Amino acid sequence: MTSYQAGGPAYRDEEAEPLNVGNNSSIHGSSNNNTTSWKKYGMGAALVALVGYVAIHSSGGSAASNDVPSSPYKVSEVATLSKSKKHTKKDDDETEVELFDDRRRFIVRDYDARSTFSNFLPGVAGVFGKPVWSFYVNRGQGLASFGLASKDFPIMEFNTANKAYQVTPYVGFRTFLEGTRSGHKSKEDGVSFLMEPFSPTYSKVEGVDDDSKPDRTMYVGTNEMEIEEVDNVHGVTTSVNYFVLPEEDFAALVRRTTFTNTGDDDLTLSALDGLAKVEPTGGKLQWGLKNIGRTLEGWMGVYHANGDLGLPYYRMSTEPSDTASVKIEKAGHYCIAFIDGDEDLLPIVYDTDKVFGFSTTLQEPNGLRKSTIEKIVSNPQFGDAKTSSAFAAAQKVTLAPGESVTINSVYGQAENIKELPKIAKIVTKKKFITKKFERARDLMNELTSSVETHTASKLFDGTIKQNYLDNSLRGGMPVILGELDDDARSSNADEDPRLKVYHVFSRIHGDLERDYNDFNIDPTYFSQGPGNYRDVAQNRRNDVVFSPRIGSAVVRQFLSYIQADGYEPLTVEANAYQIVDANQASRVAGIIAADIGNSTKVVKDILAGGIFRPGQMFTLFDALNVTLKVSQQRAIDEIMAIATETPMAVYGSGYWADHWEYYLDLIEAYTSIYPDGEESLMYDTELRYFFSTATVKPRSQKYVEDYTFDGKSKHILQLDATDFDTDKVKEQEAFRNVTTGLVANEANWQRTGGPGNGRAFTSPAISKLFLLGAMKFSMRDAYGMGVEYEGGRPGWNDAMNGLAGMVGSGMPETFELSELLKYVLSVVKRFQRPLVIPAELGTMVDTVNEALTELLDSGYEDSKVLSNDVPDELFKYWDTVASARESYRNDVQYYFSGNTTEIAADDAIEMLTKWYDQVQLGVKRAMQFGSKGIDDDGTSGVPPSYFSYNITNWSKTKKKNPKGLPLVRALSMSVGVFPLFLEGPTRYMKLIVDDEDKMKDMYEKVLKSGLRDDELKMYFLSADLTGQSYDMGRMMAFAAGWLENQSIWMHMSYKYYLQLIRGKLYKQFYSEMKGDDGKGGMLPYMDPTVYGRSLMECSSFIASSAFSDPSVVGRGFLARLSGSTAEFLSIWRLMFIGPNPFVMNDAGDVEMQLVPALPIWLFEDKESGEEGKRDDDGNLVVSYKLFASIMVTYHNTLGTDLFDVEAKSYTVTMTDGSTVEVEGSKIPTETAVKIRKLLDVETIDVYF
Repeated sequence: MTSYQAGGPAYRDEEAEPLNVGNNSSIHGSSNNNTTSWKKYGMGAALVALVGYVAIHSSGGSAASNDVPSSPYKVSEVATLSKSKKHTKKDDDETEVELFDDRRRFIVRDYDARSTFSNFLPGVAGVFGKPVWSFYVNRGQGLASFGLASKDFPIMEFNTANKAYQVTPYVGFRTFLEGTRSGHKSKEDGVSFLMEPFSPTYSKVEGVDDDSKPDRTMYVGTNEMEIEEVDNVHGVTTSVNYFVLPEEDFAALVRRTTFTNTGDDDLTLSALDGLAKVEPTGGKLQWGLKNIGRTLEGWMGVYHANGDLGLPYYRMSTEPSDTASVKIEKAGHYCIAFIDGDEDLLPIVYDTDKVFGFSTTLQEPNGLRKSTIEKIVSNPQFGDAKTSSAFAAAQKVTLAPGESVTINSVYGQAENIKELPKIAKIVTKKKFITKKFERARDLMNELTSSVETHTASKLFDGTIKQNYLDNSLRGGMPVILGELDDDARSSNADEDPRLKVYHVFSRIHGDLERDYNDFNIDPTYFSQGPGNYRDVAQNRRNDVVFSPRIGSAVVRQFLSYIQADGYEPLTVEANAYQIVDANQASRVAGIIAADIGNSTKVVKDILAGGIFRPGQMFTLFDALNVTLKVSQQRAIDEIMAIATETPMAVYGSGYWADHWEYYLDLIEAYTSIYPDGEESLMYDTELRYFFSTATVKPRSQKYVEDYTFDGKSKHILQLDATDFDTDKVKEQEAFRNVTTGLVANEANWQRTGGPGNGRAFTSPAISKLFLLGAMKFSMRDAYGMGVEYEGGRPGWNDAMNGLAGMVGSGMPETFELSELLKYVLSVVKRFQRPLVIPAELGTMVDTVNEALTELLDSGYEDSKVLSNDVPDELFKYWDTVASARESYRNDVQYYFSGNTTEIAADDAIEMLTKWYDQVQLGVKRAMQFGSKGIDDDGTSGVPPSYFSYNITNWSKTKKKNPKGLPLVRALSMSVGVFPLFLEGPTRYMKLIVDDEDKMKDMYEKVLKSGLRDDELKMYFLSADLTGQSYDMGRMMAFAAGWLENQSIWMHMSYKYYLQLIRGKLYKQFYSEMKGDDGKGGMLPYMDPTVYGRSLMECSSFIASSAFSDPSVVGRGFLARLSGSTAEFLSIWRLMFIGPNPFVMNDAGDVEMQLVPALPIWLFEDKESGEEGKRDDDGNLVVSYKLFASIMVTYHNTLGTDLFDVEAKSYTVTMTDGSTVEVEGSKIPTETAVKIRKLLDVETIDVYF
């Protein structure tokens, strides 16, 4: 056996041929070699007799050729790598209480007998690590799929959840044990058996007591997943732990399988442990695996990096294609396995047929039944033209009672077969895997330290950390690069241009249940991937609150995405960077590159070579054999300090109506930390306009005549509202570099002048917000109520996809427009500075204002009872304004003129006030129309969410759309109404948040409406949709209670709960959270037996009581990467910090205040048995980390709820041990600034 620690033969330089014959020697494990002491299960003579009976008779009476009969197998509870409390089987009362272990891992007992759920490891390997993605289910041995980058590059094939639940126990990880017991002193010969831990054949049946079957437990950790089976028949406990290898320059999934002898005599084991089906490398495989899987196998083969079976290499010969260009595949997947504490590699059984024979379902190890592990290893194997396996073969390991042996397996990808011995040498080092496992755990604690919380509820404390992690996986986690000296470290990204904010770990969801999305997680340092616009915008909402040194970076990024037409792209990518000064590139290359070979010149050429991201930089260094003379951190800081940054995004399909609605949240978060930076951000920050390759069509090109669904009449639909603009593509092509073939970044920004000329046009941030407000004001529907979905896509509730076709509009967008206009108005009033806008926009605004004046002068007034038919005056105003909008868009379709118009502050105030008043009038009309549905006559007083418009009279334009449908001009309209949706009142509450009486009234109305699920004590996303038209969208295609049709959509529910605490309805908020019986509508206080997954993890939706199957009601689906996490973090912020931690005093200086909203039961909850902590004076305390650095402790001297209670005093302790004592509710400027800058502040004690 080759050793890669010392003295072993070198690997071959050339790529090896596939091995046909294995001549590997047996692997022997000593019973006292690095073993762990485990609980010993007593097994008397009767139990041994039972083992013997089962072993002999389980195979139908026919012994295998090696006299090792097969038998049933039992399972044990989950083990951990380090010694920790094990969980034996509890009685019913205990089981209900013990939901988590001492490492805060969620416990799922009899996991494979429970209702199904899917989950994933976070795919985070640290900033200087390379991740793999991995998904797991509560079936088989858990892991259902894993690989690199995306589902196109699997090591284990990606299957959607419904299929993964079926096939994971068979094609996933498997374990087969050949065991022989030494026997008791009174019996000389032992008992032999063949067993498979975790086999579905021996899963328990929920609700059926059956002690003959094993106890199986799953432990769901933050950065790990573990399963355990306790087999009291064979006296074997098997535990398997999975984690992603952190902080290495190669990406890998680690699996640790531990076998413990729980009998009272010696046990000799041989084991096959590993993956039943391994996919090779070979380009993008997902489509091929699903459609031409058998054909693909023709390219497949298994190669070897050494002369034995220890380093198999799974790859295709070439990338499968049928073109003139042939790409030879060099990269490959690998499995490296070894016994913990032993440097020798275990042989890998890769020939699936040798294990399973002709059992093509892979259900039974028929090949092993007629052979032995030793014989399989020593005989030929074949890996060509078929999908292979990766089973580590451990042979003849003897365990004394209580002893354990662990097989470590590492699965990953290497770019070349020559890398395998190097990787093997690293991973087989003593304690390497154990230390990496502990590091994987510690890494999660470090990454979630921004919300480290200590209350009487450990469950709550764990939930906020899990939500912070999941929020970061969807939106990214900001890191600051360019910190070269103390000046940089004491500044924020606005103050020091060397500092750059880069978001790591982000990705779009695309897990087993959200199979409609294609995620991407770069397997590089500083790993990240693109995300959906609304997801990223919402999940970065509180970045500045947790990391104040990023300053206004997130606000600037997203306001840059606002386009000239008032829309935004679909996909947000990571910022890109460029070094434009060749002299600076040369200087930095000399600082970071070692004087070895050509490193300095290579680095200089890389730095000056175009746009880059940090991870790509290190990938290039590796590929070009660059040697650094400084640390990797220092190198990237030097590079980023001289780089310029630019936001990156991609147009997708259509323009979503809600993308802009999250900007005020970003601004509000920023001003809560930097109220003194608002004027500079709004007026002195010049921002570009994103240039997408799509154009919104005018009505004359998207209003079409078509037959109704029954074919009996015709109606007007708004179809294909956006056009992929080939002329815009040509415009971008003007920036393609003829040498590199790359399109320059400048192509993404709208310019002045002609093709390829001019500069990127910029406006101050406040001007872009004004443009946005003007565009949305001009997009109000014919009744002036909702904002039209004229870009072809709906708003947040994207399951209302048909609403755009129904010429529909949304009140959620109107409520947000109201807030936007109010904010812009307040900024102009406070700072009294003019607005400088594009001249083309100025022309449109003039027309809008003239039309508004004409409407107001017409004498039109709403009647007491509004007609569904749009009045002529309103229709004329709508038509005029829409035409002005279309004319403006035509003018700026490709370029701005570069000319600007200045609007004086007083004129802007007058204009914005009129617009705001018109929006309020539209809200009033919407409340009069109300909603209509089952048991809803429109008088509930709950704001409606959506309207449709039926074009009742039209004329044909004599033109047709590309599909041959006649194009028309609308001449008159009537409005249609819908049932209630939770989004309406949720966003409406922003308008009344400062009026406690109105907030209470609206809360009671929603509570009594059809939006309340009384059975679950939660809120439906929609009321009963029975009888609604399928035209409204896909939500009508779903069963009631499922997906968006009257389910509990956690994100919108959490948005609603957030408005309650924002509106200071504390009693109502905490009642919703925890309920009167301790089981409420928010995590972590739901019923765990009903929710069906970890109480610390959000789901996208919960099947509501409207669902037909009562066994599914209350279960959570679509794991974790939900906008709920963003709302939960905002809720945590209001609970612990308060809405405005930094405020301006009368002198114009910044001060700090902490105003929590905490119930007494988070200090101490005697009813739940959760004792609180007390200070030296006996006061109850809670604590949390502010800015991931400063421990804040609240001393509750009142012994009551702390709801909006001002602090009596503060004690600020500095890192040198000195203290600053503050009397009163606010911390003065000098100390407040130090806290915000994280300068030498250790702790803050606050007394109430």
